Amino acid sequence: MQTHPSVTSPPDLYISVNEIDTRYWQMGDSGSTIILLHGGNGSIEFWLYNIAALARHHRVYAFDMVGSGKSNCPDVSYSLANQAEFLHSFMTALNIDTATLIGNSMGGGVALEFTRLYPDRIDKLVLVDSMGLGREISLGIRLITLPIIVNLLRPGRWMIPAMLKSNFYQGKQLPPEWLELRYPIFAIPGRNRVILRLGQSNFNLAGVRPQVYQPIVNSLAKITQKTLIIWGEFDRIIPVKHAYIAATGLPNNQLCIFPNCGHHPYLEYPAKFDRLVLEFLAK
Repeated sequence: MQTHPSVTSPPDLYISVNEIDTRYWQMGDSGSTIILLHGGNGSIEFWLYNIAALARHHRVYAFDMVGSGKSNCPDVSYSLANQAEFLHSFMTALNIDTATLIGNSMGGGVALEFTRLYPDRIDKLVLVDSMGLGREISLGIRLITLPIIVNLLRPGRWMIPAMLKSNFYQGKQLPPEWLELRYPIFAIPGRNRVILRLGQSNFNLAGVRPQVYQPIVNSLAKITQKTLIIWGEFDRIIPVKHAYIAATGLPNNQLCIFPNCGHHPYLEYPAKFDRLVLEFLAK
C-alpha cells in the first residue's frame, strides 16, 4: 500500500436533481470532464486521495449517488438503470454534455449501464472492480437482500475491522484520518431502509440479478469507447475473473491488475491509480 498524502476535503456543494438534494464535490477548471462514481452505500469520501490529482488536468466531479452519503434517500428503486437515469439528470443539471466516467463497484455498473443507454454522452470509461459483469458477488452483499439481516444492522466502530478485511488487502494501513472522515457518513441513522432497497433492486441470495448484469454483458461488444479496466488481484467483493470478462467483451480496452490489492485500488494505491488514469486519458 502506498503512503497517503495529507489532504483537505473539497467543500461540500449541493444541487437539486429531480427534486433530490444531492451533495457533490467539484475541482479543476480546465481539460475534459470526469465524473467519479463510488460504490453501493459509499460516498464521495472514497475519492478523497484522487480528486485533486485528477483535477490538475481535468474538470472533476464526484457526487453522493441517490440514496448514498449525504444525498437524500427517496423511496425508489436503486437499480443500476434508475441510478444511470439519475446520473443523466445530474449531468443535465450541471450542463455537462459529455464526460469520462470512473466507476468503482456499483458505480462501475452504473457507468456501464449509462454508456449502454447514452453512448453519445461518454468520452472514455474507467472501470474499477466493477459490478455488472457477472453474477458472483460476496456473501455479505447477497445477505443485504434479507430484511431480517438488514434490520439487525447497527452501525458501530466494532464493524470497522471486518469492513477493512473484506474490502482491502491491507486495510489496517489506511490513514486514520480517512476512517474518521468516512465513519460518520457510514453511520448516518436510518440507512437500513435504503440498504435493503439497494440490495433487493440488484441482488438476490444467488448473487447479482440476471436482469441487472445480463443486458450489460450482452452489450459489451457495442461499447466502443476507450476503456481502462483496473482490478485488485485479491478483491473479496467482486472476483478478478470479472476483469477478464470485461477485457474479453469490450473491443477497445486496456487491462491493469493491481497485485496485493483489494476492492478499492484507488484507495490502497492512490498515486499509482492516478498516474495510470491520467496517462490513459492523455492518449
